[in-house]
Amino acid sequence: MEATIEVTGLRKRFGGTTALDGMTFTVAAGQVTGFVGPNGAGKSTTMRVVLGLDAADAGHALVGGRPYRELRRPLHHVGSLLDAGALQPSRSARNHLLWLAHSQGLPAKRVDEVIAVTGLGPAAKRKAGGYSLGMRQRLGIAAALLGDPPVLMLDEPFNGMDPEGIVWMRTFLRDKAREGRAVLVSSHLMSELQDTADHLVVVGRGKVIADTSVAELIAAASGDRVTLRTPDRTQAMTVLGRAGGTVAATGADTVTVGGLTSGAVVALLTDNAVPFTEIAAHRASLEEAYMELTRDAVEFQAGQS
Repeated sequence: MEATIEVTGLRKRFGGTTALDGMTFTVAAGQVTGFVGPNGAGKSTTMRVVLGLDAADAGHALVGGRPYRELRRPLHHVGSLLDAGALQPSRSARNHLLWLAHSQGLPAKRVDEVIAVTGLGPAAKRKAGGYSLGMRQRLGIAAALLGDPPVLMLDEPFNGMDPEGIVWMRTFLRDKAREGRAVLVSSHLMSELQDTADHLVVVGRGKVIADTSVAELIAAASGDRVTLRTPDRTQAMTVLGRAGGTVAATGADTVTVGGLTSGAVVALLTDNAVPFTEIAAHRASLEEAYMELTRDAVEFQAGQS
């Protein structure tokens, strides 16, 4: 089966609310694709449509070139985690996985394999209702892996993970992509996606805002700017601002300058006897790039106190 997710022209309304407004993108094999956007942007609805849990009003979603409803044993084609709490709390983790495996014609041996992969061995016979959120995430991922599918789709898998779990998750996602799988990951944790994702689909108000590599997105956000470290931030900002620079304080002793080359910044500070200890090309974080892109797509904004 082809390892892809194809979303084309999806439209979906819930009453008077437009959840999806022509959502279109493709998740390719061999890379981790981050799926990001503000609350209410349409991420979860898109995933639900892909899995046949919601019906689109228009457009289509395909897994390996086929609608989910046509997949005879879906866990062999796509593994998903949308809600880590979707389990019977009185059932042990192993029994939860056993009934899923049985529904897909998979042997008990496969259950033991995914338990080992996700590190649930010591707790496999405990009731899942007593699991922490991080352990429920691992159980959900174990379920997604049962059929050894070429496509993985995970909604906020970093939530509830402790530091060890986050490191494990990063490695797990990259390894699955290196195996040639298509991996789609929704997350609000830009710092984790910056270290994990190869590609990014940024959405807002039900449509795609950007569909590009993480490296290209960060490079575009970085622009022609330099970062300056100085013990006299106020004077440095005054001198550079008068020279036409776009200046912003980013720390107690750091300033970001746009519109001036690093050479011009050095000359201006030297001529005006403003001390400085460091000047470097500015590299935006993924969070900065994301915030800039989605500024006008945020539906729920907190007021200032």
